[in-house]
Amino acid sequence: MQFDRIHPRLRNLLALQCVAGCAIVLQFVSFLSGDELTARLGPHEPLTWEGDIASRLVDSVDAFLLQEIERSTAGRAQFWQRDFSSPKAYQQSIAPNRERLARRLGIREPREASLGFQFQSTTVRSSLVATSPQFDIHEVRWLAVGQVHGEGLLLQPRQEPVARVVVIPDSSQTPESLCGLDESIGVQQQVARQLAARGCLVVVPTLVDRGRNRFEWHGYQVPIPHREFLYRSAFEVGRHVIGYEVSKVLAAIDAFSAGQDAAASAPLALYGYGDGGMLALYAGALDARPDVVVVSGYFSRRDNLWQQPIDRNVFGLLTEWGDAELAAMMAPRRVIVEACAHPVYTLPSGTGGAPATIQTPEIAEVDHEIERARTLVNDLDAADWIERSGTGVSSFGDPTTISRVCALMGMADGDPTLAQLTKTGESVNPETRLERQIREIDDQTQRVLRESPFVRQKFMKELDTSSIESYDRSSARYREVFRREIIGQFDRPRIPPRPRVRPLESREGVDYYEVVLDVWPDVFAYGILCFPQDWKPSDKRPVVVCQHGLEGRPQDVVTGDSRSYHDFASKLCERGFITFAPQNLYIGKDDFRTLQRKANPLGKTLFSVIVPQHQQIIDWLKTQPYVDRDRFAFYGLSYGGKSAMRIPPLVADYRAAICSADFNE
Repeated sequence: MQFDRIHPRLRNLLALQCVAGCAIVLQFVSFLSGDELTARLGPHEPLTWEGDIASRLVDSVDAFLLQEIERSTAGRAQFWQRDFSSPKAYQQSIAPNRERLARRLGIREPREASLGFQFQSTTVRSSLVATSPQFDIHEVRWLAVGQVHGEGLLLQPRQEPVARVVVIPDSSQTPESLCGLDESIGVQQQVARQLAARGCLVVVPTLVDRGRNRFEWHGYQVPIPHREFLYRSAFEVGRHVIGYEVSKVLAAIDAFSAGQDAAASAPLALYGYGDGGMLALYAGALDARPDVVVVSGYFSRRDNLWQQPIDRNVFGLLTEWGDAELAAMMAPRRVIVEACAHPVYTLPSGTGGAPATIQTPEIAEVDHEIERARTLVNDLDAADWIERSGTGVSSFGDPTTISRVCALMGMADGDPTLAQLTKTGESVNPETRLERQIREIDDQTQRVLRESPFVRQKFMKELDTSSIESYDRSSARYREVFRREIIGQFDRPRIPPRPRVRPLESREGVDYYEVVLDVWPDVFAYGILCFPQDWKPSDKRPVVVCQHGLEGRPQDVVTGDSRSYHDFASKLCERGFITFAPQNLYIGKDDFRTLQRKANPLGKTLFSVIVPQHQQIIDWLKTQPYVDRDRFAFYGLSYGGKSAMRIPPLVADYRAAICSADFNE
């Protein structure tokens, strides 16, 4: 059957038809001579690679992304226009960076007006949890954003507070542990208790932990870590568990400042450990109110962000910020980096959730990042604004660190005798409180999701559908937003493709060729070209790019008559189409997901590589004598259908796209 004789509507039906039950018989055929092959496929080199080319492709992109992460530090300068003429001018000059950071962290909604801390008292129980001659401990909550509250413990000194401190625990800790209400950590590490005994008003928020299988969601256990559970859904709507918790920290500062008494203007500090150190670093960078920020057990280089829990993944972070850039946003305010042991955390592959590990930062890397922070603001009159305490292996809450915090806030130094704590009434249930915190964040994300169709409608209101020309013109802006902000684009030119070709087995009516094309240095595209044997030199055939799904290979859509694919690339070729089956990157289970995690901190995705690969494939095919340059289509199944919604909007040569078994909200 000749392609040109098929009625267009019938042709579309044939293109979609998958014929089941056909026996696939591959046989060796006599290959064309070198000259004949060149006449058919154009100039090329022989493909001589052995082994699994798909694995080779994933490895090449892995190496490329690691290089891009390493290069990201040098590229950050372009995003900063620092004015060092005065501290005020400096703060004004980094205001755009603060706005972008807040957006990256998913902080979109304004915080609610603060009414201060709400004591959790009822007619049958008091908010008072414990008391001592030096301070009382109350169970409190405070409104942050939407219906999301901070919850934790407030340590209220008996005298007028000399300072205000938000002590932020690691996600593996409870507020009770830092207040001395349990014996999970030593007295010296009970930082909230230590500071309250010195006269500080202290609040300790609850963080979502990384526990699993503890709570039911709609009748199902949650097998992934709680923080990852919240991260996943929030990521889809531009929110983040980090953003919610930073908002809680900033709302705690609002609550400190809500009153009219002297305490509302007392010196202010943030002291965070582990995940709390991360939150203190982000909060201190975003808000100029803290006078002192202590980042304990966290500060280091971020090149290994992809190895850490996925709930720390911030899309686009490393393009503009490392820990040094975040710390430099606080100058000339005081920053103490407490180099100490971080709680070890490991989530092995196959146990639920994204594999991850957290290790104590090496002291050399801590010092390197501190020095880089100093260098960034060398021209600002801010001597000694950042310092290190701790040895890198010592425990957090080091007495030297506590003393420095007190000194920097103008407090009398000294190691007070810690009075005995007396628990009163009913104890707080940390599990119940944690579940409330998780559900509040999830509910807020679901509210955002429910509103998202209306947000998208407003976003797309400038789309002009009055004519094809108007649509093309008005949609260009949206494609650029999609390319830059959603998919992510590497701003580097593609190199010449240098095609390498290897003839494969043929079957009745179809010749097959493996093709490798260079895209960037050491990054290539690979696929199988299906060529109809009835082609004549005068023919110009349309091309269908046939895309496999998750964990698939080009061979899946070419041979085997599998239940999912029915070798539709070959079936279309039998009907007269040229077809090309590319190898996409979503193969190798955790290996390819690791690529995504390396790409995300750069503001990129798997498709930041896949789109240039497809453009290179199309550009090469357009040079071939057998191709109709104006008729390219994309047909993808499952994850290939996901590709059909992401690639054709950015590869303008595609004139049609079929999304199979994936189209959805």
